[in-house]
Amino acid sequence: MNTEVWTFIFVTISLMLYLYIGWRSRVQDSEGFFVADRGVPAIANGAATAADFMSAVSFISIAGAVSILGYDGSYYVMAATGGYILLGLLLAPYLRKFGKYTLPDFIGDRYYSNIARIVAVIAALIISLTFVVGQMRGVGIVFSRFLQVPIEVGVVIGMVIVAFFAILGGMKGITWTQVAQYFILIVAYLIPAIAICNILTNIPLPQLAFTFSDLVEKLNQVQVDLGFPEYTAAFSKKTMLDVLFITISSMVGLASLPHVIVRFYTVPNVTAARYSVAWALLFIAIFSTTVPALAAAARYNLIDNLHNKTVEEVQQLDWATKWQNTGLLEFTDKNNDGRLQLTPETETNEIILDPDIITLSTPEVAKLAPWVIALVAAGGLAAALSTASGLLLVISSAIAHDVYYRLINPEASEAKRLMVGRIMVVLAIAFAGYFGINPPGFVIEIATLGVGVAAATFFPAIILGVFDQRTNREGAVSGMVVGLVFTSIYIIGVRFYGMPTWFLGLSDQGIGTIGMLLNFVVTLLVSRMTVPPPLEIQEMVGDLRSPLAAPAPISDIGEEELD
Repeated sequence: MNTEVWTFIFVTISLMLYLYIGWRSRVQDSEGFFVADRGVPAIANGAATAADFMSAVSFISIAGAVSILGYDGSYYVMAATGGYILLGLLLAPYLRKFGKYTLPDFIGDRYYSNIARIVAVIAALIISLTFVVGQMRGVGIVFSRFLQVPIEVGVVIGMVIVAFFAILGGMKGITWTQVAQYFILIVAYLIPAIAICNILTNIPLPQLAFTFSDLVEKLNQVQVDLGFPEYTAAFSKKTMLDVLFITISSMVGLASLPHVIVRFYTVPNVTAARYSVAWALLFIAIFSTTVPALAAAARYNLIDNLHNKTVEEVQQLDWATKWQNTGLLEFTDKNNDGRLQLTPETETNEIILDPDIITLSTPEVAKLAPWVIALVAAGGLAAALSTASGLLLVISSAIAHDVYYRLINPEASEAKRLMVGRIMVVLAIAFAGYFGINPPGFVIEIATLGVGVAAATFFPAIILGVFDQRTNREGAVSGMVVGLVFTSIYIIGVRFYGMPTWFLGLSDQGIGTIGMLLNFVVTLLVSRMTVPPPLEIQEMVGDLRSPLAAPAPISDIGEEELD
């Protein structure tokens, strides 16, 4: 059977599985819709959390980014491990002990302020919409290549599928769907990585192939011969300061993402939250330690297959023609010599490829079996759908729970809250679909910007909310607003309006670190210059850190104490 038939089989089976799980997990109440009835086992939650991380951004784009950037792209891998360690040690257990449904719930109640809640909702929406755009883009790329439809059609297909199990099953359906998706996508990632490493190095284990073979040495030489810096050359594309700040921003941002944090509200207790992080780290480590080998092998293989080949030779490559049809791979014989050259100069480079195709195209370039190529397509689709669904729930809960129920209509019935939540899912899908078709960057860049906003807005508010009893609502609101506004303006200015990277030469991907530091400074200063939090809030924060005491209930704080 050819690749298209295998792809149709694998994608159809996996989609039917997701739809079946979504149907079986359908919910009728808000607790099931928003936090899966708080009954998800730790190992399942760990797998679902890993699936959240291994989104279209990770599955499709991280290896591509590392492949293009070389050493300078290593922060994408380092940030994941560091971020989830921070999450496990400093955030997840305390947020689970606090209870509630969402991150804005924690911010609003900890800082006894509806204004703080609204700022948190705005930040959560910005982050989640930014991320979900990347997922829809990933879905479009997978469908475009493997079903031979335009990217726009692929995005629409993905919108319909995600809408089904997100609207019907809520967090309960999404969680169990993500468990299945994790195992599909990790198998789909490992098989081609093992195969291509075995072909190029005779060492099947990617981690050992990258470390003990001459693959990287040969790639370094190829890069130099073509006029590029060595693949392992440090800071050839970004400054050391920018790489450092992108790493920090990505690390603390990943630990503060609302759609990741909400996963720890779904487990039964604090102990399960800690074990969830441990399982997630194990599941993620399998992926992250494979990325460097796959990235290096993919780049070496692409150069070997395309550079200095005649136009006729390239046109005979079935995979090249099909990727060319998607618009993500372009060939132009600029010097009319009948051959295609890959060069570092835009004016002379004749091979243009979108980094987002590197992982998906690797099995085809390596001439692996059609079923392996199809499996990667199913894995890429699973990665995009798993995270998109979780993000849609964050968007839905931010409006339906944190705004509509907590601020507008506290007397709303279960049915009305569910209806509002499902309407918000539909609107969010429409928004994400539009920008998935008209993206502001390639997938990993889009997501990194969302991570920067999370770092600048949420991380200080959570850390100080748990570990500093003196931080008050005035400080938290001021800090979050400063971090959010500064980071957003810098990112929008640099990304969309050509503004120079005026602050220490930092890119829009690294500025979240500065936003985070500004947030910390402003929060601490304003908190010390204004009145302390109410005594019951300070006691609650103390109890939150105690291994024995339950956090003091604060749901009965009178409206006069809220903004």
